Amino acid sequence: MKSILSFLLSLTLLLNSAEVTPNIVVILSDDQGWTDYGFMGHPVIKTPHLDKLAAQSIVFERGYVASPLCRPSLASLLTGRLPYDHRITGNDVDGNKNREALDQPLRASFHKFPSFIRSLSQKGYLTHQSGKWWEGSFQDGGFTHGMTRGGRHGDEGLVIGRETMKPVTDFIDMAIAQKKPFCVWYAPFLPHTPHNPPKRLFDKYKRPDRADDVAKYYAMCEWFDETCGELMTHLDRQGLRENTIVLYICDNGWAAPSTNAQDPNQKLWKGYALRTKSSPFEKGIRTPIMISWPGHVTPQRAAELAHAIDFFPTIAAATRMETPRELQGINLLDETSRKARDAVFGVSHSVHNMTPDHPDGTLQYLWCVSGDWKLLVRYHGSDTTEYKNIHIWDKQATRLYNVKDDPHEKNELSKKHPEIVETLRKKIEAWHAVKS
Repeated sequence: MKSILSFLLSLTLLLNSAEVTPNIVVILSDDQGWTDYGFMGHPVIKTPHLDKLAAQSIVFERGYVASPLCRPSLASLLTGRLPYDHRITGNDVDGNKNREALDQPLRASFHKFPSFIRSLSQKGYLTHQSGKWWEGSFQDGGFTHGMTRGGRHGDEGLVIGRETMKPVTDFIDMAIAQKKPFCVWYAPFLPHTPHNPPKRLFDKYKRPDRADDVAKYYAMCEWFDETCGELMTHLDRQGLRENTIVLYICDNGWAAPSTNAQDPNQKLWKGYALRTKSSPFEKGIRTPIMISWPGHVTPQRAAELAHAIDFFPTIAAATRMETPRELQGINLLDETSRKARDAVFGVSHSVHNMTPDHPDGTLQYLWCVSGDWKLLVRYHGSDTTEYKNIHIWDKQATRLYNVKDDPHEKNELSKKHPEIVETLRKKIEAWHAVKS
């Protein structure tokens, strides 16, 4: 009799454990280089709070985003789809011309796609948006709570981190009071421009031999880290860490212009986009990706490739939700799927104009990373706005790099390895049939 009761008790505990629903916290930095963290080995920038999170996480040092530009990058993160699929390929439809009217039909079409936010809300989660958000109001995106009312970049939501953390911490406390699982979208406008860090941080990084714009950017990275520390401390104080999955990613890369002063390839782009934001080089598309879930995820450095489109499948698997069958991403907590992955892919389009009915119409690059190798394939989509002179697009048809030996892409190798170019080109063509 005792053995039967013991068995029933164990079974009850097991079933109750299986029904535990984890909270989700998604942390997104904005315009930060993939090397610019303590845990990624930066010799100057201090990020102690993210370093601590990394020590508690599975860290993918070779993470990538779908596009080197915030709006399409975030759209892919949410939906698990590539820009040619969800059709948000740039930041604007036609530069600064009639933005709201042109955006309305595009947003309406975009919000027909399932997203992990909408799916979590439908599952009974309380979901909160703060910070960067392009696609209308937080309600438009399927959040139950949030800050953005519908303006460009995120309007009222952009005060998060820079001015206060209270909307996020108050939301977490409300979810606790209501005994509801929750999801936080924490996407502060950091370290994004304006680079106006607190004086104490700027003074910390300012040196006679360091350009002020570099010192300010470094200080912004630490400022962002401090806000992450506030968020993680609140989770700890409320006793939530054991049942909270924390995922980290950056929307796209960045490098202060002065840091590129000696870059022989800087002539390919003008202005802030020197081989970084809006370009398909590593500084534009690579990011560390972290997943922390105490008791469920063993902290480690993973060698496999990870991608922003993996967030939806990963969150869905952890919370027992269905995902659309056509999604290309994988569950990053499934080691078998990670090891089976052969390559990751992405795009680069014109920045300030889109052709939603024909997304490849503004295509500038397709790219592929497979093993140690990366191939960029140049296309010649339209770039018709007054912003086009910001970019002098590359004229070279292909660029090949060994990103294991040469992660900063100083040595272009397409002429030395035509067979690798051809292999990766075929992978790209199989992945995406270009219609332009």
